[in-house]
Amino acid sequence: MESALAAASAIPDQRQKVEQYKAILSSVISSSSSDGSQAKRFIDHSNPPFRFSFCRFYCVFFPVFDSCNGFDSVVSDDVPLVVSRQLLQVFAQELDGLQPDIQKEISHYFLSRIQPRVVSFEEQVLVVREKLAELYESEQEWSKAAQMLSGIDLDSGIRVLDETYRLSKCVQIARLYLEDDDAASAEAFINKASFLVSNSQHEVLNLHYKVCYARILDLKRKFLEAALRYYDISQIEKRQFGDEEIDVDALEQALTAAVTCTILAAAGPQRSRVLATLYKDERCSKLKIYPILQKVYLERILRKPEIDAFAQELKEHQKALLPDNFTVLDRAMIEHNLLSASKLYTNISFEELGTLLGIPPQKAEKIASRMIYEDRMRGSIDQVECMIHFEDDTEELQQWDQQIFGLCQALNDVLDSMSSKGISVPL
Repeated sequence: MESALAAASAIPDQRQKVEQYKAILSSVISSSSSDGSQAKRFIDHSNPPFRFSFCRFYCVFFPVFDSCNGFDSVVSDDVPLVVSRQLLQVFAQELDGLQPDIQKEISHYFLSRIQPRVVSFEEQVLVVREKLAELYESEQEWSKAAQMLSGIDLDSGIRVLDETYRLSKCVQIARLYLEDDDAASAEAFINKASFLVSNSQHEVLNLHYKVCYARILDLKRKFLEAALRYYDISQIEKRQFGDEEIDVDALEQALTAAVTCTILAAAGPQRSRVLATLYKDERCSKLKIYPILQKVYLERILRKPEIDAFAQELKEHQKALLPDNFTVLDRAMIEHNLLSASKLYTNISFEELGTLLGIPPQKAEKIASRMIYEDRMRGSIDQVECMIHFEDDTEELQQWDQQIFGLCQALNDVLDSMSSKGISVPL
């Protein structure tokens, strides 16, 4: 190899020199496919008789190499930038010809050496990072793949990137982080995508963005917002987006996720409205989860066997332990049962409520007081008598009905008066 490098460096014609270096590189990649020895010799070679020639060749491929045991003057500035870029591009594109472990080792070394002058070689760095991300993704190392892609400068002022490409990378990075349930890191990139998606005409990317956004809200336990996003996705009527087809199962999964998130959301008027929308959707009646949706919508108290059956369909983050030692599911079910009890009882003691909910009376009082304070349940607490008094909307509904009746009656009187005076009344 040393002889070949020395011969290539001595070629005066730039085009021939580039072609000779490409031939040497091809040989290095081919011979390194087994154990990587040739690639290591190419990088680490320091045989004194060939040091000068090697340094020139090394600096072509790694222009940022800042010292070479006394040959500091032989840096990339001695090699035309256009030559360095061509050779680095070929090097980056042929990396996947190496074995995975060797490819990762060489790629990381490549990136570390080129980092100080990355502005001059953004295209080459992009290729290496994308190949490494594909490799990590194939090995299901999702976060490492995301970190590799996140190193790409998407806001470069030197190289103009298409907005569709920038959006696709932001969404891809968010999706990879979500595979490891890293909602915080995923949210940072989905927020970047939010500024790009409004101008995007790429339907597939827009759909992937919506899915990622819904999953982030789900992971952050913003269940009601996530439910609305999932439901919006489930209503997509178009099945074919370019070369990508959405099957019925994917839409059904989105609808199921919408139902699940709604049930887990904090009990209250907003949740009741979303429950009503889902319950009236004919598609929900075909879901496995429909029986519990029906009971929750009808404000029936859920028993432990029903809750346990529902828990089997949940993901880990939906069963996570909260600071008050309740799981996400426990809190949702307790609040639902408490709201259901408010429709059945005029008042109830703390002890009886605790027995009904399966929790200590003190915790039952605390949960009830929080729901009343947040206007998610109407009632009042008598701590002296240890009682909770519930209020319903019956009186308000009756007043509303009377107002509607009065309006209809007044309108009818006006029409009768017009008819008696001979004025035609359009029907």
